[in-house]
Amino acid sequence: MEVDLTLLLFIFALASFIGFELISKVPPTLHTPLMSGANAISGITIVGALIVAGSLGNPLGKWIGFAAIILATINVVGGFMVTDRMLEMFKKKEDEK
Repeated sequence: MEVDLTLLLFIFALASFIGFELISKVPPTLHTPLMSGANAISGITIVGALIVAGSLGNPLGKWIGFAAIILATINVVGGFMVTDRMLEMFKKKEDEK
């Protein structure tokens, strides 16, 4: 069961357009909780990349899987850093005595 490349490109373009439209409609008050949820979902990407990198016998596939692991890890760590920084803005500042 071979999937045509044009169909895959069409699905990618459609998902990109719909994703952009959905993200642009998010109000700023919901950005922090949605960012935290997206970071948790990105953790699943790391697991998938580990599975792909470990199961392929092709050296090119292993390198692509390794790159996916690195990029997904950067995404998760950076996302949690941004979320933590945003949450710091909502904490009360203590008076220094």
